[in-house]
Amino acid sequence: QVQLVESGGGLVQAGASLRLSCAVSGGTLSRTHMGWFRQAPGSERESVARIAWFDGSTYYTMSVKGRFTISRSVAKSTVYLQMNSLKPEDTAIYYCAADLRGDGTYEYWGQGTQVTVSS
Repeated sequence: QVQLVESGGGLVQAGASLRLSCAVSGGTLSRTHMGWFRQAPGSERESVARIAWFDGSTYYTMSVKGRFTISRSVAKSTVYLQMNSLKPEDTAIYYCAADLRGDGTYEYWGQGTQVTVSS
């Protein structure tokens, strides 16, 4: 089974940076799209960023564009989310997810990592 192992969350002040990591094992990544999602209390889960494994093409939601960068290491089978200029409204549980077929359905999810940004 596919396993996603997340790390990098924490408590930081507004304006600080964090890098989230998601190590992927147990699956073939040739067709995979990886995504970072987040959910804040009282809010719906939203897609933050996505990356196609085969060519590294990316998608960002408008609220993070210019501040967050998604990337992947082919050698390490790991996807990253570099988060700069963090704001209190970025506070949420962040989830790594994998769409192995590349069809838009994310079948596998990590356990979530808490990101808290103080004002």
